[in-house]
Amino acid sequence: MTVDSHTSPLQTADGHRFDLLHCLPTHPRARLLWLPALGVAARHYLPLAQALAADGIAVYLHEWRGNGSSALRPSRSQDWGYRQILEYDLPASQQVLAAHDAQDGALPWIIGGHSLGGQLACLHAGRVPSVFPRLWLVASGTPWWRSFPAPRRWSLPLAYRFLAWLAQRTGVLPGRRLGFGGTEARGLIADWSRVGLSSRYAAAGLDEDLDGQLQRVQGHAQAVLMADDWLAPAGSMQALLQKLPQVQATTCTLDAATLGVRADHFHWMKAPQAVAGALTRSFE
Repeated sequence: MTVDSHTSPLQTADGHRFDLLHCLPTHPRARLLWLPALGVAARHYLPLAQALAADGIAVYLHEWRGNGSSALRPSRSQDWGYRQILEYDLPASQQVLAAHDAQDGALPWIIGGHSLGGQLACLHAGRVPSVFPRLWLVASGTPWWRSFPAPRRWSLPLAYRFLAWLAQRTGVLPGRRLGFGGTEARGLIADWSRVGLSSRYAAAGLDEDLDGQLQRVQGHAQAVLMADDWLAPAGSMQALLQKLPQVQATTCTLDAATLGVRADHFHWMKAPQAVAGALTRSFE
């Protein structure tokens, strides 16, 4: 199948500029809005997008505010959190899917993501519950500390508090130096760490019950776990899926032999064919 790769330059209602990457097969059967992991630029998912597009899925790679093609970089004077992503960035990307539907014909919509991207995909679906009947989650799950196995979970509350404090103290989270994410906005880290401590999703400055909205999502979720992924273990994914009581979920775990690379949080991105196959099989 012929696959065309394009870029759509976008500007949100609050002035944020970024590029939406998309891989479009000649005859698509569905449209997927894909959200990256924390600190990962959208371009790193092009191999996954191409593998999915070869199987008829039109893939749109969202860019996180502050990463890759984004015109913003976090600093003491530039800050944001979940609110800006949910209110401005994701609706802007979603409009491209709608425009392509209007131009080429309506198709089923899927939203999905990797790690934090999977979480924000669920939150966005909760805000527009009739739009995305399918969720694709890869190496994802809630950061809630109790959903992790012992003994690792015992150290997580302290880690969440420390990372939020460090980001507030320095103006940004220096994730590259810490080996966790990129250079991240302090508001984003505050929202994320709050979920890790409380298990409830909320966005500073957004007066919505995000956790409650997850219960409105209906449809099917395909959840793909990595066998040796300590950042998103099975309990973490299960805790996220439990917040979606009206979603029928199917979970599979891929090991190194199946992937052809180490079965951890990030290595699958280098050889995403098995992940793409696990996702598209659920669409048959």
